[in-house]
Amino acid sequence: MPKGYIVVSYREAPNEKNLSNYAPKALEAMKNAGAKFIARGMPVATFENGIEQRTVIAEFDSTDLARAAFTSDAYKAAFALLGDVERDVRVIEGLD
Repeated sequence: MPKGYIVVSYREAPNEKNLSNYAPKALEAMKNAGAKFIARGMPVATFENGIEQRTVIAEFDSTDLARAAFTSDAYKAAFALLGDVERDVRVIEGLD
């Protein structure tokens, strides 16, 4: 079964206080749901219409597990701490 990935690209900078409250709770919720974080942080470079904002990539054993993690009560509680921020969130299937 192919791996599943959650890819989060922020479209604007989050409030730093909100991010510092959200991040540890989100990390815990996702890790408890089986996430392995592949990358987190600011881009080294952007191309075409890339946005210089935070990006997160988390790997799961399947897309079903990725979807379940993102819609879990634990993650929803963490997300509420982030406040009003615009992001592009996708669940994609790995090639293997």
